[in-house]
Amino acid sequence: MTLSDRLADVFDFEAHDTDLRTEIVAGLTTFLTMSYIVVVNPAILVSAIDTGAGDAATLQMIAVVTALSAGVATLVMAFYANRPFGLAPGMGLNAFFAFTVVGAMGVPWQTALAAIVVEGVLFIALTLVGAREYVIKLFPEPVKFAVGAALGLFLAIIGLEKTFVVVADPSTLLTLGAVASDPVAILSVLGLFLTFGLYVRGVTGSIVVGVLVTSVLGYAAAALGVASPHASVPLAPSLPAPTWDVSPLVGAFVTGLRDLDALAFTLVVLTFFFVDFLETAGTLVASVKSAACWTRTGTSPTMDEPLMADAVGTTVGGMLGTSTVTTYVESATGIEEGGRTGMTALVVALGFFAAVAFVPVAAAIPQYASHIALVVVAVLMLGNVSEVDWRDPTHAVPAGLTIIVMPFTYSIAYGIAAGVIAYPVMKAFAGERDDVHLGQWALALLFAGYFVLRTGGILGSV
Repeated sequence: MTLSDRLADVFDFEAHDTDLRTEIVAGLTTFLTMSYIVVVNPAILVSAIDTGAGDAATLQMIAVVTALSAGVATLVMAFYANRPFGLAPGMGLNAFFAFTVVGAMGVPWQTALAAIVVEGVLFIALTLVGAREYVIKLFPEPVKFAVGAALGLFLAIIGLEKTFVVVADPSTLLTLGAVASDPVAILSVLGLFLTFGLYVRGVTGSIVVGVLVTSVLGYAAAALGVASPHASVPLAPSLPAPTWDVSPLVGAFVTGLRDLDALAFTLVVLTFFFVDFLETAGTLVASVKSAACWTRTGTSPTMDEPLMADAVGTTVGGMLGTSTVTTYVESATGIEEGGRTGMTALVVALGFFAAVAFVPVAAAIPQYASHIALVVVAVLMLGNVSEVDWRDPTHAVPAGLTIIVMPFTYSIAYGIAAGVIAYPVMKAFAGERDDVHLGQWALALLFAGYFVLRTGGILGSV
């Protein structure tokens, strides 16, 4: 029996009406569209994780564990779930880890990793006992649809600030940067429009190409004597010595389990869990609705196995030293190319494992170039808002608050909390109390209590 025949049997090509060549092309397509995370995730997390080895070395460490965690999680998706989905540390959740949990809340990065591991274990347990439907019902529908758009705005602010397209202003908080005179902002705007242009043209891997071209332009400008006005953001960073030693990150979550603030830790765990769960469930539901994910017999696959793969990936990722791993919506590009089975995911996993050899490149990418990806992804995420029933005020208010509060407070947790609290309250005012589950009231009270403690100064810096 040839290798092709063995793979056909393992992934059941016949039942899914596919073949090896189609699956390989689909896998390569998915990998190219999501491989930007190997560069972008380290660029976001390096500001929060201090390994003592310096930013350049730490960035490479994070790039290694990003690729490894994505590879391991996608392997589980391939062989356990037999679905054509790629997984990697999630956009938005990595920003929440770096800028909210570690940055604003002052939680040690080791403790934040511990929260991710606990979230993953909780995810595994709920999937094992079949509690997925209850968790989905627990989360208000308008908030489910609004989270994606809110995350998009959250990422957009971060990306625009890091590229100096948007800068701080004492009067208006934010204003337009010197986009006609600041070389960093100029390169960022050019790279951003190039990336959007490639995306509109349907170029596979448009984000990766945009980031690389912007980086090359930055190095060329530096070679011509153009200097960055920002001391911490050079046009062309110096190339560091390559490193693949990730020992400072692997197992760091164990240290984070000591001396916990129970309330703050619980909120962080719940936020990671809900956003991860919603992103994964949303991606899977959208794909299950597509005929591309149905078997030849017309039966729709369950979500339990993919959810378990996601949960295992999150747990492994936290143990290795990176933020929450989740299923990527970019998987749809591979599905559009005909990907039907776990063979597509296997190709994606192998791509991430191969990327480990190129992690020094991540440290050579200028900050402004890598953060272009955040703005591009942000725009793509805004489409989720169309699912909200804006004609129903009991849906419009929670959704609107989620979208507004998340970017303006620089916190995913606050945005979700605002929507979760508003939903049962609006339903009560509308005389629709029967539409609200008891668990939704309990969740709203939990988040309301946290708001009181947090903004009342009772929790101090945490």
